[in-house]
Amino acid sequence: MSDFTVPTQSGTRPVPVTVIDPSAGHALPILTIAHVGKRFAVGGNTVQALRDANLSINKGEFICLIGASGCGKSTLLRIIAGFETATEGTASMYGTPITGPGPERGMVFQDYALFPWLTVRENIGFGPKQRGLLGNGLREHTARYMEMVGLTKFADYFPAQLSGGMKQRVAIARVLANDCEVLLMDEPFGALDALTREKLQADLLDIWEKTRVTVIFVTHSVEEAVYLSSRVVVMTAGPGRIEHDIPIELPRPREVSAPDFNAVRREMTQMLTSHVSAAH
Repeated sequence: MSDFTVPTQSGTRPVPVTVIDPSAGHALPILTIAHVGKRFAVGGNTVQALRDANLSINKGEFICLIGASGCGKSTLLRIIAGFETATEGTASMYGTPITGPGPERGMVFQDYALFPWLTVRENIGFGPKQRGLLGNGLREHTARYMEMVGLTKFADYFPAQLSGGMKQRVAIARVLANDCEVLLMDEPFGALDALTREKLQADLLDIWEKTRVTVIFVTHSVEEAVYLSSRVVVMTAGPGRIEHDIPIELPRPREVSAPDFNAVRREMTQMLTSHVSAAH
């Protein structure tokens, strides 16, 4: 694999080429999780959070990680983000091991993690500004992402003046404005009311279809996973491992009341219920 340079808001940067292997006939995955394990020391004891996790993700896919609490979903996400280091195995992006955080892998948390002293415009433009984009270039770049998430009218508002859904839109736009290739989302809509959650799910799909950013989305909701994803990765605990990798081939836009949607949801719910019962 080699690099080439492309223009970005801060000049140019090297970007890995998506290599086509002639013998295999397909593109190199954007992310590869190979035999990843993770152990934590807790009060003198060792806890195995993940064991032998294997996953391959292609550029532009929307992947949902689902499973009961304690199955290692968030731990795996943090390893991909570079916030945690695997105890065994490797997590790689375009074949290069992930050794720390990077702007090409952006994380959106449930608690928004916005700077309360910065406006919507300043929060979204923070990363590009730190990377050297200034003046009209910064204003135009930030305006593009504010428009993408429907917050142009709220550019000068502070986080305390926004609803929960609006704060999460700012968090998504802030990550995308950093030239993000992989959007990592750790139960981002879990604290929102049902109507706001449904609206943000639709907004997120719209953003994904426009940008084709690769999304890895952690959720406890089977309905959310089936509605959003192109693949659902089912994880089980004791220790955390990947049990199933299920393509969701329902046409978009998806209707949660449709018979085919509910058939997939029931099947997945039964799968998860059987795992929880087996664990107890």
